[in-house]
Amino acid sequence: MTVLSSGEFWAFVGVMAGIYTLFTLGLQIQFGLAGLLNFGQVAFMAVGAYTMAILVVKQGWSMWLAAPLGVAAAALAGLLVGLPALRLRGDYFAIVTIAFSEIVRWVATNEDGLTGGSQGTINLRGEGVAAQYNSQWERFQGWLGEQLGIRSKDVVMLLVVWSVALLLTWLAGRLARTPWGRVLRGIREDEDAVSSLGKPVFRYRLQALVLGAALAGLAGLFYAWQFSFFSPDDFQPLITFFGWMILILGGVGRMWAVPVGALLFGFLFAATRFFDFPPFSYLDSADRAYVRLLVIGLLIIGLVLVRPQGLLGRRQEMVLE
Repeated sequence: MTVLSSGEFWAFVGVMAGIYTLFTLGLQIQFGLAGLLNFGQVAFMAVGAYTMAILVVKQGWSMWLAAPLGVAAAALAGLLVGLPALRLRGDYFAIVTIAFSEIVRWVATNEDGLTGGSQGTINLRGEGVAAQYNSQWERFQGWLGEQLGIRSKDVVMLLVVWSVALLLTWLAGRLARTPWGRVLRGIREDEDAVSSLGKPVFRYRLQALVLGAALAGLAGLFYAWQFSFFSPDDFQPLITFFGWMILILGGVGRMWAVPVGALLFGFLFAATRFFDFPPFSYLDSADRAYVRLLVIGLLIIGLVLVRPQGLLGRRQEMVLE
């Protein structure tokens, strides 16, 4: 591997860490603040990505108009799921969310005329046709790269996604310290006590779910721009659990723990690609990929045993009902 290709590889890892920061920031608001056990966050990511792709490629809309509508569609999906599902408690809500994520994925797989089916967005207007949303994004990348004097598109994407991720992390941190955020923390720890004070618990929890869904939709946009083409298989339930791994690594309830956890997860996930020594070298590439997840899982278990609140978490945040 050359120095240039090595730099491009780690820039790509950084971009993915930024995307997962946006994705997990939504989980942090939903669970870290409101205590919502959402196992279907990837569904909102898919809704955001597919909405933008359909509007741009099939309807001919400008990407700059379709992108915010993709985020809005993800937020609307969170609203539609939350209205009935938030009346359930704990594990039942988690089951509904993971079921919803699978419904979204199977609809995307079977609606060939709308989503491109199992072939994904490459099939929206025939194989070999470049995604128009990505073409518009690449023009923006090229212009921004010229302004900054950067030739590598991966580095430009790295700067853009992390600028957005850090800004939203800062805003989420400020939001968590407002009365709204303190009410959500109260709901997480003792819903009945907050309700007895006259606070509309259902409304607050719904707001947290919708806000987290919007952030997942934004992560879906960046995912679409980064990869150009995507398919339903890119939105497996495993993606949601990657977000939960990041949340555990960084720490629950601390917004700035999310980018730290995402960077650590990205490094661990990427570094294990280079396990080409025995006994890993005895495995083929497919088996080695599963071993990578096993190694990361063992590291997370070790962290939970030593420091259950995560790297930047506080033990007080672990005291849930």
